[in-house]
Amino acid sequence: MNGAVNGALDVDVAVVGAGFAGLGMAVQLARRARESFVVLERADEVGGTWRDNVYPGVACDVPSHLYSLSFAPKHDWTRVYAGGAEIQQYLRDVVRHEGLRPHLRFGAEMLAARWDGRWTVETTAGTVRARVLVMAAGRLSEPRIPDFPGLANFPGPVVHSAQWDPTARLDGLRIGLCGSGASAVQIAPHLAERTEHLVLFQRSAPWIVPRQDRRYTPAEQEAFVRDPAAARRLRAELFTAADRNVAQRFGARPAIDELRDLALGHLAAQVPDERLRARLTPDYEIGCKRVLLSDDFYPTVTRPDVTLVSAALERLEGRTAVARNGERHELDALVLATGFLAAEAPFAGRVTGRDEIRLADHWSRGMTSYASTVVSGFPNLFVLDGPNASLGHNSAIHMIETQIEYVRGALDHLAAHPGAALEVTPAAERAYTRQIDARSAHTVWLRGGCRSWYVDPRSGRLTLLWPGSAQSFRDLNGTFDPAPYH
Repeated sequence: MNGAVNGALDVDVAVVGAGFAGLGMAVQLARRARESFVVLERADEVGGTWRDNVYPGVACDVPSHLYSLSFAPKHDWTRVYAGGAEIQQYLRDVVRHEGLRPHLRFGAEMLAARWDGRWTVETTAGTVRARVLVMAAGRLSEPRIPDFPGLANFPGPVVHSAQWDPTARLDGLRIGLCGSGASAVQIAPHLAERTEHLVLFQRSAPWIVPRQDRRYTPAEQEAFVRDPAAARRLRAELFTAADRNVAQRFGARPAIDELRDLALGHLAAQVPDERLRARLTPDYEIGCKRVLLSDDFYPTVTRPDVTLVSAALERLEGRTAVARNGERHELDALVLATGFLAAEAPFAGRVTGRDEIRLADHWSRGMTSYASTVVSGFPNLFVLDGPNASLGHNSAIHMIETQIEYVRGALDHLAAHPGAALEVTPAAERAYTRQIDARSAHTVWLRGGCRSWYVDPRSGRLTLLWPGSAQSFRDLNGTFDPAPYH
């Protein structure tokens, strides 16, 4: 049971974040019924990125049946690729079905976490003391806001895709859209329907392949609900098919050539103008940046009321947006689809481990870990969806579940050793990091000729993605082993 010590909530496990990772961890803790726990969430609702991103067209680029917790499945998805609102509702349903509400603390932003034999977590809603701290803050939680000269004096509305205001009046305006990643490709077709004119500032062209989304028929939905085994088989088939695509990220032939041909064929079929098509053709290897899925972005770019600028936005002079290539465009509003502080883990500056070392200092040259989950010098700390725990070709949920299983094994070990703390050795972390670097060296992420948010700009290391298949991640990191620990 939860208790209070000197006014602080005292628990066995404190989980920070109530997105997929935090709620998945909470489900398993609730089912174990062995450890007391609390989930600390800075917002007033669960959902993480699916709570925060409500821009028009927001959707997942992983098939719905693969993008849900395997131990809390949803069989009646309405589309092949679920929209953000449906995913958010799924997470609310998980909370309700699993009885997690009593464990959730909303409005509890983590201000600081310090190790002194236990974790003391200071939040905006009070102090929590915990034997174990699980960071599930995610990597898409802090929007990246570019510091354009003149941005503060721009007279019109400015909105980031992750801070969308549904009440914003954008109809009939001249809007600039900054960015060409996943959010920009999803939002552009919807903005084009509402604006007088849409200006797309494209620093580099993305690789795009057909999405082929559709609604499931009522009969299909009913069949999945009636026969959950069929839904599980579909999930397994989707996983296997996606995992085969890892060969493309290693530049293996013919896999990478087939993917490139698919993307170029898609571009040629949807953009008949040869000069425009050339501007939409990437100048780096496919897979180096995130490969996007869309059937309506290219047709949007061909509209007469849409202008493609083949350069990044450089500065703002009043209402005039000036691109890096010198083009000037008058705007009434600006939409920033400029991504997140993914490689920098903003929460790291608030976590202090043994010997007063901050996690941000430990990661000053890029994130490192052991088993992509634990960090030397930070006892009983587990980071979900952190260093090298994401994928560019398969479902992130599989990775999160692998890490949750690792944490469960660690909790079993701690339960058997009541006075112990788990701290991985620096040697184990260094060896794992060398292994990651060796695996990464020949991938398109490091040799594809592009700059991406997968690679830490300070060290040039691949710090976000797992350089291998999703199955290999589970094989290597899915089972806790106390051997590498002090």
